[in-house]
Formats: sequence, structure tokens, C-alpha cells
Amino acid sequence: MGLGSARVWKIVGLAGLAGVTATGVIIARNHRQRTQRTPEEIHAKLRERVAAAQNAA
Repeated sequence: MGLGSARVWKIVGLAGLAGVTATGVIIARNHRQRTQRTPEEIHAKLRERVAAAQNAA
């Protein structure tokens, strides 16, 4: 195992860490968006989805 392979593993590890961090950011953003909606907004959105599904069928 030479110095080149150690560098490759370091890069792979950093890339993995960046991926995990990005996923966490996306999950947190989606959670904030869901919790900021009022019950009336959620109800209206569900009614729109039901109407769209009935029109498609």
C-alpha cells in the first residue's frame, strides 16, 4: 500500500462525508417546509390531489 492509495481513500472518505452532509441538509430543509404549512394548506393540497386523481381515472 503506497502513498497513492492512501490519498485515494482519503478522497473517497471526504466525498462520502460530503454526501452525508448534503443529504442531512436536504432532509432538514424538507422537514422545515412540511412543518411550516398550516392545516388548511395541507387540507387544500390533499383536495387538489384527490381531484387530479379522479380526473386522471
